[in-house]
Amino acid sequence: MFKEAHCFDDVLLVPQKSTINSRTQIDLSTTMGGLSFGIPIVSSPMDTVTEAAMALSMLSMNGLGIIHRYNTTHEQCEIVYSVREALEEQSSEKVNSIAAAVGVNDGFLGRVDALYDAGTRIFCLDVAHGHHSMTEAALKKSKDKYGSTITVIAGNVATTDGYVDLSNWGADAVRIGIGGGSICSTRMQTGHGVPTFQSVFDCRDADGASIIADGGIRTSGDIVKALAAGADMVMLGSMLAGTRETPGETFKPKGGKHYKVYRGMASPEAQVAWRGSARSLEGISTTIPYKGPNDKVLKDIIQKVKSGLSYTGAHNISELQAKARFIRQTSSGMNESKTHILSL
Repeated sequence: MFKEAHCFDDVLLVPQKSTINSRTQIDLSTTMGGLSFGIPIVSSPMDTVTEAAMALSMLSMNGLGIIHRYNTTHEQCEIVYSVREALEEQSSEKVNSIAAAVGVNDGFLGRVDALYDAGTRIFCLDVAHGHHSMTEAALKKSKDKYGSTITVIAGNVATTDGYVDLSNWGADAVRIGIGGGSICSTRMQTGHGVPTFQSVFDCRDADGASIIADGGIRTSGDIVKALAAGADMVMLGSMLAGTRETPGETFKPKGGKHYKVYRGMASPEAQVAWRGSARSLEGISTTIPYKGPNDKVLKDIIQKVKSGLSYTGAHNISELQAKARFIRQTSSGMNESKTHILSL
């Protein structure tokens, strides 16, 4: 018998009695690996999402931005230095919240060492299939050397077994979700994956690290569902892509709107730019409309997520998770959930 797996569009949260009179009464603060954040949002370590400007923007909004690893060690350290120098000029305590991604292949510890010296204290072991012996070795080597002076995010995994193993191997937080990203084709290319909502829901009752829901999140409603299902934070790529702070230039086709590039790190374009050749292709590259300042986009997302909590009558994320009641909706229900007057 096959297990039925649900994605974000398959479920809805049931509205409940609320005593919340204003969204200002709602607190979206959270913890991840023992660290505190004002909002439960992490920008993805992609080369069209997070470099210095995005990392600084996310920290200024009390979230987290993870600097991507698709460059040389020197180039990534220079990005970290620029974030560190900017924070030090502001006398910001957030100088200890600079995050950067690394791989797990041979020599990864040299990059960790260089990034640590540059000021990185949050490391993301950025692997497509994180439930792997190489991730285990990388976690243990990192923690053996730096211990509690660093926070390590590991992933991605899609199962409770994977989540528990990474937690036991030393991860402080685990990215949960395989194949759900808007520019990810892993499920089509490999036949593997689990809907991110289902993965989070399956892992939430297991003892382990903080949960970061990553992949398949397209709307503020999906963020609310992910948090209600058990995530401590969510990682966003497409929802933040195209903002002013993302890497890359804006361009304007003749007579058209302004756009920016957004691409998966397993796309041919990203792999050629990074390593000079393309292999193991599990992503695509596209363009999306320019969205303007990241803080404006984030503020809009935050207000909508707060509205989501108010419908459950939850003042904070913990209360949302305790009170949440999910129902399954049919495909007709999903169609009804969307604005539909224009289709009449």
